[in-house]
Amino acid sequence: MNRPLFLCLVLMFASPGHAGERPLAIAAQGSFFVGGRDVHSDHLATVPTLNSKGTITIDQVYVHYQIPVSAKRRPPVTFIHGCCLTAKSWETTPDGRMGWDEYFLRKGFPVYLIDQASRGRSAANPIAINEVRDGAAAPDSLPQLFSEAHEAAWVTFRFGPDYPQPFPGLQFPIEAQNELWKQIVPDLAPSLPTPNPTVAGLTELSARLKGTVLVSHSQSGIYPFQAAQASRDGIAAIIALEPGACPAPDGDMAPYAGLPVLVVYGDYVEGSPRWGPRLKNCRAFVEAADKAGGKAELLVLPEIGIKGNSHLLMQDRNSLQIADILIDWIVKTAL
Repeated sequence: MNRPLFLCLVLMFASPGHAGERPLAIAAQGSFFVGGRDVHSDHLATVPTLNSKGTITIDQVYVHYQIPVSAKRRPPVTFIHGCCLTAKSWETTPDGRMGWDEYFLRKGFPVYLIDQASRGRSAANPIAINEVRDGAAAPDSLPQLFSEAHEAAWVTFRFGPDYPQPFPGLQFPIEAQNELWKQIVPDLAPSLPTPNPTVAGLTELSARLKGTVLVSHSQSGIYPFQAAQASRDGIAAIIALEPGACPAPDGDMAPYAGLPVLVVYGDYVEGSPRWGPRLKNCRAFVEAADKAGGKAELLVLPEIGIKGNSHLLMQDRNSLQIADILIDWIVKTAL
């Protein structure tokens, strides 16, 4: 059976992951790294039995991919997670529904999931921590590290105005919130350089894929724009889901000329001291980009009658409805 790696093998030997869905037919799947640089240190370990001197690779970005048997001539989609999370964001939802990784694959898109630099399967740099432990550096040189508490995440993710009170009509499956809390990991982003090393990884990945749609979320929202500033090579379009920041509206719009851009926000935004100003800035950016000859659009879901969405659009109960909107936009603008 010398046909494209019928990794579906045909997945008929396994039960379908979702009732009523056909077994997945996957032509290929795998993983690799992009980016990264080597550094030498005398402080790689503080365990006496281990060698503390040598060279390690840091700032690399892990990429996992799946390619459907029938790609329908659709561009690969690269998903970039946000703060305190990993590529798990795009996989099975906390309450067990189909994630966007599988849904986009079933719709004929090659799917690429990344773990940001120093997060998940993209290893962090231990040197600064070990230098302090070895007495070679002052304690105040320790990298900044944080983890989002349940109480803080509740408000940040806009589940409700205060923990644990939910907004009326909230789309996020609150009954499965404990599964979401398990997804949250320590975040070293404040200690990484600007632009984040993930940006260089996206630039390399986009060129390698020769035309990918970069889909970012929250903290990573600005990364595809920064990648486009470095090089437009291989960037077919940008979808920024509730970005923590859009490019400055009075900045250089040349990198986005002719580039399809869609910025998406959910519900309960206007009353949020964190997200309201960010939406305002993104609205101004979209207007400025359009005036400069760009192809930028802003979609605020309640304005088209879709209400109740939290910050985690890809995990809300209507996540596949949102995915269909994005797919329709990609088909119309990025093919």
